[in-house]
Amino acid sequence: MNRNNTFAFLMAVLLLWSSRAAAQTVDTSLFYMPISLDEVIVSARQRGFNVPEFIQAIKEDTTFYKAFKTMRLRTYNAENNIAAYNKKGGVQATLNSETKQIFRDGCRTMRVLEETATGDFYDRKGEYNYFTAELFAGLFFTKGTVCNDNNIVRGSLDRELSGKNRIEKSKVQLKMLMFNPGSSIPGLPFIGNKVGIFDPEVAKMYDFKLTAQQKNGEEAYCFEAIPKPEYAKKVVINRFVTWFRPSDYSIISRDYSLSYDALGYDFDVVMHVDLRQIGKELLPSFISYKGNWKVVTKARERVNFTASFSY
Repeated sequence: MNRNNTFAFLMAVLLLWSSRAAAQTVDTSLFYMPISLDEVIVSARQRGFNVPEFIQAIKEDTTFYKAFKTMRLRTYNAENNIAAYNKKGGVQATLNSETKQIFRDGCRTMRVLEETATGDFYDRKGEYNYFTAELFAGLFFTKGTVCNDNNIVRGSLDRELSGKNRIEKSKVQLKMLMFNPGSSIPGLPFIGNKVGIFDPEVAKMYDFKLTAQQKNGEEAYCFEAIPKPEYAKKVVINRFVTWFRPSDYSIISRDYSLSYDALGYDFDVVMHVDLRQIGKELLPSFISYKGNWKVVTKARERVNFTASFSY
């Protein structure tokens, strides 16, 4: 989201707050919901804000996704920690590794500097025993030499679902949850539309806040969506928080959790992502994931992972 869109958003928040009674109305074409404010300063000289345009900007925001695409064009070290748990909470498998991605002459390769695996993390063929680990590797590990990557982001991520097999579609859906949370996700039975927290029928289930906070040692604007108590058991996104850097309104952190229980499958996932400015570029610095999910054709997985990146 560029500076003008974010500035316009802050302006609109003040307008919405000052007309709270009118903001209680939910229209099928507009996003009119009250947003609570805490010491946000906005210049009154800016005019002409359009609420639907801001919501659309949030839904179509690609800055997070661009940051992760940019990291594929950089040399960096990563510390990766993955752990799988049994139903009693005991650790049954782990992978702890340090990897180095090398980007040279338009191509990237990866070296495993150190690795320790325990339990049944790998099968007899050396393949991943856990689907979550396979998805993690697909996002952050490189096999062989990969060339011709770019950090150009065109359109929405759902276009990447076309023509993919089950594994590849799952990877795209995970990317959508990580890089564009709050938008509807095609192909997820029963819940695809329920994660679209900016859609009118879903937005009415949430309280929205904008506050000034300290985040990762710097000042930030914090935009937050929390389910209203009466809808707590009906929503999929239990927490959605984004921190913006005031100087240029870049996203510096996101925090979100999702859960759902339906016939045939259930999941409970908590994710946190930090971005850091490296020179002129915004790049991922830390990711954490805690997941517990079950589908009919697979055993339940309780897998957590963290990844830290240094450039």
